[in-house]
Amino acid sequence: MSSAMDTLAPPRLLRLFGLAAILIAFVLDQATKLMALAALERGSARSVLPFFDLRLSFNKGISFSMFAETFASRPLLLAGITLVIVALFAFLLIRSTARWEAIALGLIIGGALGNALDRIRLGAVVDFLDFHIWDYHWPAFNLADAAIAVGVMVLLAITALGKNADLSSKENLS
Repeated sequence: MSSAMDTLAPPRLLRLFGLAAILIAFVLDQATKLMALAALERGSARSVLPFFDLRLSFNKGISFSMFAETFASRPLLLAGITLVIVALFAFLLIRSTARWEAIALGLIIGGALGNALDRIRLGAVVDFLDFHIWDYHWPAFNLADAAIAVGVMVLLAITALGKNADLSSKENLS
Protein backbone atom coordinates (compact mmCIF):
# COMPACT_ATOMS: atom_id res chain seq x y z
CA MET A 1 0.00 0.00 0.00
CA SER A 2 1.17 3.52 -0.65
CA SER A 3 1.84 6.14 1.96
CA ALA A 4 -0.96 8.18 0.35
CA MET A 5 -3.38 5.76 1.94
CA ASP A 6 -1.67 6.35 5.29
CA THR A 7 -2.27 10.07 5.10
CA LEU A 8 -5.96 9.45 4.40
CA ALA A 9 -6.41 7.11 7.38
CA PRO A 10 -8.17 8.72 10.33
CA PRO A 11 -6.01 9.22 13.44
CA ARG A 12 -8.24 6.85 15.43
CA LEU A 13 -7.50 4.02 12.96
CA LEU A 14 -3.77 4.74 13.14
CA ARG A 15 -3.92 4.51 16.94
CA LEU A 16 -5.73 1.18 16.61
CA PHE A 17 -2.90 -0.15 14.42
CA GLY A 18 -0.44 0.96 17.09
CA LEU A 19 -2.51 -0.52 19.91
CA ALA A 20 -2.79 -3.83 18.04
CA ALA A 21 1.00 -3.90 17.62
CA ILE A 22 1.46 -3.17 21.35
CA LEU A 23 -0.88 -6.00 22.34
CA ILE A 24 0.58 -8.52 19.89
CA ALA A 25 4.18 -7.77 20.90
CA PHE A 26 3.39 -7.80 24.63
CA VAL A 27 1.23 -10.94 24.67
CA LEU A 28 3.55 -12.99 22.43
CA ASP A 29 6.55 -11.89 24.47
CA GLN A 30 5.01 -12.76 27.83
CA ALA A 31 3.58 -16.07 26.58
CA THR A 32 6.92 -17.24 25.18
CA LYS A 33 8.76 -16.15 28.34
CA LEU A 34 6.32 -18.14 30.49
CA MET A 35 6.92 -21.19 28.28
CA ALA A 36 10.69 -20.71 28.51
CA LEU A 37 10.54 -20.40 32.31
CA ALA A 38 8.46 -23.58 32.52
CA ALA A 39 10.46 -25.68 30.05
CA LEU A 40 14.10 -24.59 30.42
CA GLU A 41 16.68 -24.75 33.17
CA ARG A 42 18.96 -21.76 33.60
CA GLY A 43 22.13 -22.14 31.54
CA SER A 44 21.29 -25.44 29.87
CA ALA A 45 20.70 -25.37 26.12
CA ARG A 46 18.12 -27.14 24.00
CA SER A 47 19.31 -27.36 20.43
CA VAL A 48 16.61 -26.48 17.90
CA LEU A 49 18.72 -25.96 14.78
CA PRO A 50 22.48 -26.17 14.20
CA PHE A 51 22.67 -22.39 14.70
CA PHE A 52 19.85 -21.88 17.20
CA ASP A 53 19.33 -23.00 20.80
CA LEU A 54 16.87 -22.24 23.54
CA ARG A 55 18.92 -21.17 26.57
CA LEU A 56 17.34 -19.54 29.62
CA SER A 57 19.17 -16.53 31.03
CA PHE A 58 18.31 -13.41 33.00
CA ASN A 59 19.49 -9.96 31.94
CA LYS A 60 19.80 -7.44 34.78
CA GLY A 61 21.24 -4.73 32.51
CA ILE A 62 20.08 -3.10 29.32
CA SER A 63 20.78 -4.35 25.78
CA PHE A 64 23.50 -6.99 25.62
CA SER A 65 23.65 -6.93 29.46
CA MET A 66 25.34 -3.53 29.42
CA PHE A 67 25.34 -1.84 32.83
CA ALA A 68 24.25 -5.09 34.51
CA GLU A 69 26.39 -4.25 37.55
CA THR A 70 24.86 -0.78 37.79
CA PHE A 71 21.25 -1.96 37.71
CA ALA A 72 21.57 -5.45 39.28
CA SER A 73 20.30 -4.26 42.64
CA ARG A 74 17.96 -1.62 41.13
CA PRO A 75 15.59 -3.35 38.70
CA LEU A 76 12.73 -1.01 39.61
CA LEU A 77 14.85 2.01 38.67
CA LEU A 78 15.49 0.53 35.23
CA ALA A 79 11.80 -0.41 34.89
CA GLY A 80 10.89 3.19 35.81
CA ILE A 81 13.26 4.61 33.20
CA THR A 82 11.74 2.22 30.65
CA LEU A 83 8.21 3.36 31.52
CA VAL A 84 9.18 7.02 31.08
CA ILE A 85 10.54 6.16 27.62
CA VAL A 86 7.34 4.20 26.89
CA ALA A 87 5.32 7.31 27.77
CA LEU A 88 7.36 9.36 25.28
CA PHE A 89 6.80 6.76 22.55
CA ALA A 90 3.08 6.65 23.41
CA PHE A 91 2.95 10.42 22.87
CA LEU A 92 4.57 9.88 19.44
CA LEU A 93 2.05 7.14 18.69
CA ILE A 94 -0.87 9.44 19.51
CA ARG A 95 0.59 12.04 17.12
CA SER A 96 1.44 9.46 14.44
CA THR A 97 0.33 10.26 10.91
CA ALA A 98 1.20 7.01 9.10
CA ARG A 99 0.17 3.39 9.53
CA TRP A 100 3.67 1.90 9.50
CA GLU A 101 4.91 4.55 11.90
CA ALA A 102 2.07 3.65 14.31
CA ILE A 103 2.81 -0.07 13.97
CA ALA A 104 6.54 0.49 14.53
CA LEU A 105 5.90 2.62 17.62
CA GLY A 106 3.46 -0.01 18.87
CA LEU A 107 6.07 -2.76 18.50
CA ILE A 108 8.60 -0.70 20.44
CA ILE A 109 6.11 0.10 23.20
CA GLY A 110 4.86 -3.50 23.46
CA GLY A 111 8.39 -4.88 23.65
CA ALA A 112 9.48 -2.30 26.22
CA LEU A 113 6.42 -3.03 28.37
CA GLY A 114 7.16 -6.77 28.23
CA ASN A 115 10.72 -6.24 29.44
CA ALA A 116 9.62 -3.72 32.08
CA LEU A 117 7.12 -6.23 33.47
CA ASP A 118 9.91 -8.81 33.76
CA ARG A 119 12.05 -6.35 35.71
CA ILE A 120 9.18 -5.53 38.07
CA ARG A 121 8.10 -9.16 38.49
CA LEU A 122 11.44 -11.01 38.41
CA GLY A 123 14.14 -8.36 38.87
CA ALA A 124 15.61 -9.18 35.44
CA VAL A 125 14.53 -9.72 31.84
CA VAL A 126 14.00 -13.31 30.71
CA ASP A 127 16.09 -14.12 27.62
CA PHE A 128 16.05 -17.48 25.87
CA LEU A 129 16.70 -17.16 22.12
CA ASP A 130 20.34 -18.07 21.44
CA PHE A 131 21.68 -17.80 17.88
CA HIS A 132 25.26 -18.88 17.24
CA ILE A 133 27.86 -19.76 14.66
CA TRP A 134 30.36 -22.32 15.93
CA ASP A 135 31.53 -20.94 19.28
CA TYR A 136 30.37 -17.37 18.69
CA HIS A 137 27.01 -16.68 20.37
CA TRP A 138 24.92 -13.58 19.75
CA PRO A 139 23.69 -12.39 23.15
CA ALA A 140 20.50 -14.22 24.12
CA PHE A 141 17.32 -12.22 23.60
CA ASN A 142 13.53 -12.55 23.63
CA LEU A 143 10.53 -11.56 21.49
CA ALA A 144 10.28 -8.17 23.22
CA ASP A 145 13.82 -7.39 22.08
CA ALA A 146 12.94 -8.56 18.56
CA ALA A 147 9.79 -6.38 18.50
CA ILE A 148 11.82 -3.36 19.61
CA ALA A 149 14.49 -4.02 16.97
CA VAL A 150 11.92 -4.48 14.18
CA GLY A 151 10.08 -1.33 15.30
CA VAL A 152 13.30 0.70 15.23
CA MET A 153 14.23 -0.70 11.78
CA VAL A 154 10.80 0.22 10.40
CA LEU A 155 11.11 3.76 11.81
CA LEU A 156 14.58 4.08 10.26
CA ALA A 157 13.27 2.82 6.90
CA ILE A 158 10.34 5.24 7.04
CA THR A 159 12.75 8.08 7.79
CA ALA A 160 15.20 7.06 5.07
CA LEU A 161 12.52 6.42 2.46
CA GLY A 162 10.06 9.06 3.64
CA LYS A 163 10.89 11.75 1.11
CA ASN A 164 10.90 9.29 -1.78
CA ALA A 165 7.66 7.67 -0.58
CA ASP A 166 6.00 11.08 -0.30
CA LEU A 167 7.03 11.97 -3.85
CA SER A 168 5.78 8.67 -5.29
CA SER A 169 2.46 8.93 -3.42
CA LYS A 170 1.89 12.46 -4.81
CA GLU A 171 2.61 11.16 -8.31
CA ASN A 172 0.08 8.36 -7.78
CA LEU A 173 -2.60 10.89 -6.80
CA SER A 174 -2.22 12.94 -9.99
